[in-house]
Amino acid sequence: MALRTLLRQGSPLADPAVQLRILSQAGRHKPFEQSLAESGLYPLCASGISVLQLNLGKLCNQTCRHCHVDAGPERREVMSQETMQLCLDFLARTDIPIVDITGGAPEMNPHFRWLVRQVRGLGRHVIDRCNLTILLAPGYEDLPEFLAEQGVEIVASLPCYLEENTDAQRGSGVFEKSIAALRRLNALGYGQPNSSLHLTLVYNPLGPSLPPDQSTLEAAYRRELARRYGIVFHRLYTITNMPISRFLEDLLSRGQLEEYMQKLIVSYNPAAAAGVMCRTTLSVGWDGRLYDCDFNQMLQLGLAPDWPQHIREANPDRLAQRRITTGQHCYGCTAGNGSSCQGAVLA
Repeated sequence: MALRTLLRQGSPLADPAVQLRILSQAGRHKPFEQSLAESGLYPLCASGISVLQLNLGKLCNQTCRHCHVDAGPERREVMSQETMQLCLDFLARTDIPIVDITGGAPEMNPHFRWLVRQVRGLGRHVIDRCNLTILLAPGYEDLPEFLAEQGVEIVASLPCYLEENTDAQRGSGVFEKSIAALRRLNALGYGQPNSSLHLTLVYNPLGPSLPPDQSTLEAAYRRELARRYGIVFHRLYTITNMPISRFLEDLLSRGQLEEYMQKLIVSYNPAAAAGVMCRTTLSVGWDGRLYDCDFNQMLQLGLAPDWPQHIREANPDRLAQRRITTGQHCYGCTAGNGSSCQGAVLA
């Protein structure tokens, strides 16, 4: 039986602990902590909190091959309004400037708009990690106008400017809907030169390879999207596919896990490791649990035991100096020019 079918039926691969064991075996000849130590970066510690990232749940209108969240239409994990209020209470006690909202499709959380208004009321910048197709879904038709009205930055996944490549990763018809959504956003001012409505696109490799140079790829996206569809945007982020959840499943089914892990390990870059996003980001799961990043969250790697584990217990000053929990998957963020939710670590 195919690995994907087994996973949907409750295969052990769906267990984050099993994924961690698989990864530790795949990269056993070079533990990530050893690379950190050789770089003078062990233990890796936070250097402040400039981004509070909130994962509003695993509910999504798409099922993508590379998704590290294992999100989809059948998932029911969503952040409650009570947990959102705990996050707002925490935020109000800090000067954290950015709230990064992700999912799943975060917009499908029934309290999404309430949360955005509350965060903007605190004077903080809001990022919405949007899959674009949600902007065309029934019941969400006015979502682009809401986001523009609130001055929300949109970071949108578009794996390629070619239809066949995007649909291969994200499903048939996704590219066409994404282009339609981008045109709507452009019409509202998103991505336009000198506009304060920031529109960022996100590229993920289709398979087991590192992203190309971010600036070079951005130039190609800018040229091709303008020429083919008349679409403009502000910048492009390249993000490495993390060997967890669905992408790990795909690597295993193709017999490519060892090769991919070796590629990540030999591409380890100390400069990228020094600038990884977990050093300045605090991640909150849909249930309020705390993590160093969204990837650790999906592997259920919480903060170190001597640190608060839930947002209701969080002390901003103490968390800003915490020790980061790491594992073999962290090679994904430190290979080559590095990878983060803000794109390549090194320009």
